Amino acid sequence: MSTEQLSPVEGIKARSRHLRGTIAAGLVDLVTGAISEDDTQLIKFHGIYQQDDRDLRAERREQKLEPAFQFMVRARIPGGLCTPAQWLAFDAIARDYADGTLRLTTRQTFQLHGVLKGVLKPAIAAINRSLLDTLAACGDVNRNVMCTTLPLQRALHATALELARGISSRLLPQSGAYHEIWLDGVKLERDTETVEPLYGSTYLPRKFKIGIALPPDNDVDVYAQDLGYIALLEQGRVVGYNVVVGGGMGVTHGDLATWPRVAEPLGRCTPAQALAVAQAVLTTQRDHGDRTNRKHARLKYTLETMGLAAFRAEVEARAGVQLGPSVAVTFKDNGDPAQGWHTDDHGLHHYVLYVPSGRIGDVGEWRAISGLRAVAARGLAQFRLSANQNLVLSDIAARDRDAVAALLRDYGLSAPVSPVRHLTLACVGLPTCGLAMAESERYAPSFISKIEALLADHGLAGTPINVRITGCPNGCARPFLAEIALVGKAPGRYNLYLGGAADGSRLTVPYRDNITEGEILELLAQALGCYAATRTPGERFGDFVIRAGIVAEVTSGPEFSLAVRRLTGA
Repeated sequence: MSTEQLSPVEGIKARSRHLRGTIAAGLVDLVTGAISEDDTQLIKFHGIYQQDDRDLRAERREQKLEPAFQFMVRARIPGGLCTPAQWLAFDAIARDYADGTLRLTTRQTFQLHGVLKGVLKPAIAAINRSLLDTLAACGDVNRNVMCTTLPLQRALHATALELARGISSRLLPQSGAYHEIWLDGVKLERDTETVEPLYGSTYLPRKFKIGIALPPDNDVDVYAQDLGYIALLEQGRVVGYNVVVGGGMGVTHGDLATWPRVAEPLGRCTPAQALAVAQAVLTTQRDHGDRTNRKHARLKYTLETMGLAAFRAEVEARAGVQLGPSVAVTFKDNGDPAQGWHTDDHGLHHYVLYVPSGRIGDVGEWRAISGLRAVAARGLAQFRLSANQNLVLSDIAARDRDAVAALLRDYGLSAPVSPVRHLTLACVGLPTCGLAMAESERYAPSFISKIEALLADHGLAGTPINVRITGCPNGCARPFLAEIALVGKAPGRYNLYLGGAADGSRLTVPYRDNITEGEILELLAQALGCYAATRTPGERFGDFVIRAGIVAEVTSGPEFSLAVRRLTGA
């Protein structure tokens, strides 16, 4: 492959001196609130995206001002576990350097929004002082490693969390650029700089995502990951893992060569082999992934090109293991447990808190940022961030449960929430995401209220349905596994998808293209009416629409594209 064929980002990475670029110089340039175009690619590896407030673009253009540039900062928190001290640190950072809110992501971590260039460095330094960091939270590397959130079986969960942390450490970039730029580390001379031992000078072709699931819970959406581990359990301990590969959500509207894909079984490994397998899968993707077209650069496309058998042989050779046959595993769903109290096998208590679209702030009577600050200040709970944008206040002793319950009540955080609202995910979308084509986070509350009304009209109040809304087709909220998905196409217009499995194991199906809210609600009213009248006991909506022939099941990425072609005539 010649250099001329490589995507431009490959050149930026190669010239960056292991992620340095001109970031340090750009931070002290007071002429603009932005950094250079090349550096906007490099700062992703440091856990940062450059954005601007799109609500203000027209006004600022009229005033002949540059866009209202700001930065989103994302932490790396393997397994999503924070101590009370770390929670308080992020709370203070959000107030001192960002917009005063914390955004819980679909990868068990925090995002800070509205950080201006002049305070980027102290904000990241403060995160590091909390003993967390932002390195590799974004970019063409392994990103935040997830594991099942609620530790109802403590020994099993501890094993999964240990693996998540071990993989994160094993696959972390080794460049000194992060500490040099953000923490005033020692600057290395060029002739003493070591090459990244795992990633090399151009890192991966695209992002890489890993999740660890403890059946029967699939809250991490293990089939959406580039690499997934499904724990195999015997007599209360983890005896191995089913390894699945090649999941991924992102597509491009109108490009039928792009599609979402559900991860497929690669084989079974022992706990002792799990780290070696992770490195082998990642390096196989590093060496065989497409570096000419970033829309075709994820592992899901590498598998389509190589074939599963050849990919498995390469992984086994690199890891020095022979994978066994996968074992049948059943998941119950891919959502979080219901809001409220849960007790683990050691008698500790955990409160699952619904967080609308993951945004923690003080809004009316729902005073989450203040209430959670009060819980953390008293050291009453650990904080576990879920892959579904919710929060678990965990490890609460029996003597402290009433105190936590009182704080939740006092700050308006214990009001009942419907199952469909609890299961809803939405990406950030407008106004800060540069890729958003339509509203998502700001739109989700009102849309779900209308879905709740439809459910009530058909006698379905309290029925769990997994709804996901994204402002673009890149899939940050994993819409292509939802029972109902809205994917932004233009302001006020969405593509509608139906038929994902409640356990996250089946792709949703393209149903209508580029339609308005009114059209969406009319179609859903018809489908929900049929569901109410003819569903079988316990049948989920996603399964019903396939059984009833409202949509035809798709079982692969290429089949998904064929369904798009049939729908749009593309």
